[in-house]
Amino acid sequence: MKVVIAGAGSVGRSVARELLGRDHEVVLIDRSSAAVRRDRVPGASWVLADACELGGLNEAGLGRADVVVAATGDDKTNLVLSLLAKTEFSVPRTVARVNNARNEWLFDDNWGVDVAVSTPRLMTSLVEEAVEVGGLIHLLDLGRGQASLMEFTVGEKAEVSGRRVGSVSWPADTVLAAILRNAKVIAPSADDVIEAGDEMFFIVAPDRVEGLRELLCAAARTPVSGQRDAGSPAESGVAPPADPGPSVGG
Repeated sequence: MKVVIAGAGSVGRSVARELLGRDHEVVLIDRSSAAVRRDRVPGASWVLADACELGGLNEAGLGRADVVVAATGDDKTNLVLSLLAKTEFSVPRTVARVNNARNEWLFDDNWGVDVAVSTPRLMTSLVEEAVEVGGLIHLLDLGRGQASLMEFTVGEKAEVSGRRVGSVSWPADTVLAAILRNAKVIAPSADDVIEAGDEMFFIVAPDRVEGLRELLCAAARTPVSGQRDAGSPAESGVAPPADPGPSVGG
């Protein structure tokens, strides 16, 4: 696979080294002569050019590229490169780095972006994932924003704790892809019982995220004397979701 990476900073070089280690062909583009140092990424081809100019992109061989990675520190450059890669060179797949979270909404197929990697969002998600229990965390957008990878760490009082996967009325267009338990990855089946401390990973359509959040983040409530336990949706007066359950990975 041929991959063209624009931006020979620390991010671009790191991606290039990983890809070279997997036997892919890598071309690095940068407009700074100081950044073009072949000894930093042995095995990569280098092009000194502006990633927004067609001449430099032709020299880098974008017409033969399988993937273009826009990894510069400038969002405008990353957007323009993604658009040129799609419209002028028909590159099958583009991956673009988002430097400023406020610009994230621009990184979609209107600008030729297949996959947007938001460094601020990713770091925030990793921090939340590391410390938060009982909250649904957005990790990554997939398929040009048509689906999201979400993570939920099950707390002691979570509505789903102690229940079988198959007994939960998950929202439609929601797939429970994996459960991480005690550092072991589990491909969930309908009979697996959800335990406190489980890290659950979902692939979910954007319009189903809030429904999944409401289901997972509904903590069991302590019953008041003379009242039935409000932990059950049927007993709390809240009808369970009518949507069919999700596909279960594995």
